Amino acid sequence: MAQPHRHLGVDIGLSGLIKWIRYPLVNSETVGLDVVASVADRFDGAFAQQLLQDCLVLLDSPLSSRDVEILWLAGTFREFDLEHLRIDGRVWLRRIADISTDRIRRDDPAVMPAPAASVVDEAMREAVRAEIRSVGPALEQATAHHPYSPLDGVVPALEQAVDVDTDLGFRLLLRAVKGYFVPISEARYERYLALGDELGLGEDVVDDGDFNVWPDLVD
Repeated sequence: MAQPHRHLGVDIGLSGLIKWIRYPLVNSETVGLDVVASVADRFDGAFAQQLLQDCLVLLDSPLSSRDVEILWLAGTFREFDLEHLRIDGRVWLRRIADISTDRIRRDDPAVMPAPAASVVDEAMREAVRAEIRSVGPALEQATAHHPYSPLDGVVPALEQAVDVDTDLGFRLLLRAVKGYFVPISEARYERYLALGDELGLGEDVVDDGDFNVWPDLVD
């Protein structure tokens, strides 16, 4: 049975927060935390469920603070810039997790936060890895060589995220592609929709209107 908090009609969890924290411009940690609390409260607190799980999965992983920062910066197009604000990536995740936990406990005080057991489908993981490798050159060009928001190391960080959690890694891939407005073909777009369906994600999670699809592009 599908988890209700995974089908909200919008992007979910950490990838959803990354989308919503970009507008309007957030330029301080205090304001950023206010946005986190507001987003966690959406859908009567249902948004906080997946947000907490995503943070706990990454906190329980071997990803470094810098890896976390890269994933965040790629999705936000550096518009909420942890590096500029000197916020450690893992510390930021912990603060998001704490806010999410507080929101969940408003409805269920007995909740004990713990990362959900991940069901590993190696074929699915390899399919997402293949998409990262395939779009990698275009994503690298868009991020590392951007004229005013350059960011190195996005592709390796995404590969590590997929190794930790396929679902989250896929959602973070989409946010990076959208964040840096990477041109993609209709064929790639259709593959993203199919992968999202296989992962049990609603179509609104995959396509929230932020893709840069070029009908004549062959990639």
